[in-house]
Amino acid sequence: MRISEAFGLRRFSPVRLGLRHLGIILPGVCVAGAALAQSQPELGDPWAAFKFGYNAYQQGNKAEAVEAYRYAAENGLPGARWKLAQMYASGDGVPRDDLAAFRMFEDVIRTGAEPGSQDESYVADAYVSLARYLRDGIPGTEIAPNAPLARDLYMRAATFYGSPEAQFELGRMILSEEPTPNGFMQAARWLQLAVKKGHFGAQALLGKIYFESGRTVRGLAMLTDALKRADQANRAWILSLQEKAFALTSEADRRTAMALAEGDGTFVPDNGQGQGALPVGSGN
Repeated sequence: MRISEAFGLRRFSPVRLGLRHLGIILPGVCVAGAALAQSQPELGDPWAAFKFGYNAYQQGNKAEAVEAYRYAAENGLPGARWKLAQMYASGDGVPRDDLAAFRMFEDVIRTGAEPGSQDESYVADAYVSLARYLRDGIPGTEIAPNAPLARDLYMRAATFYGSPEAQFELGRMILSEEPTPNGFMQAARWLQLAVKKGHFGAQALLGKIYFESGRTVRGLAMLTDALKRADQANRAWILSLQEKAFALTSEADRRTAMALAEGDGTFVPDNGQGQGALPVGSGN
């Protein structure tokens, strides 16, 4: 049986979503576009469709997964709309369409979720994804770079939902835009929050701040530990920071930093989830 038959699904074009989210009007966005189909199937359970889509995706049946996710999204499940947005953003089972993904993430945000609810992670990630699009813009579309709005969205996700990815991105933006002592302090606060949740990218940037502030052993240890935990997509930039710090450190401090990075409990304790308290105080 086809997915559309099982869940009463009617096919629809890539989602065009509203422009308003939390009172923000995104600038430079054309109102024209393909509208989200307002089909209201008489039969079918959105949760069943969502689960079916998940299972189909895991089995590699992405065309069926897309149909099931679309049905669940049409019928009010933010997680299904978020998953569709992710698929369009990466061209995973569908032709890549960043503008369609942008609209879907926008709608997830507009729907919203209470902190601590089951939809919290979807909304938090949608904030981060939408902020990245606004930070860089989408070439060939009406979505132009808008750093202030991107920073505002990162701030919302970092503050309301405690998203470590948003805290990392916010810290990185502040470091780039405000290379001052006050800017470093603000960035360090956000990065510290993300490090406590195991974010290796935040740990790398915070290690760089420590190193450049004179805490060479601690900074190099943090960079080295972050490099060990980095995924392939982030390894290159973290390696560059670690190698520069390593080259500027004395042999004795290198040895101390390498020992500290092994996870002896005095640095960033590893409990199996990469989480731990950030060191405080002065000196190495």
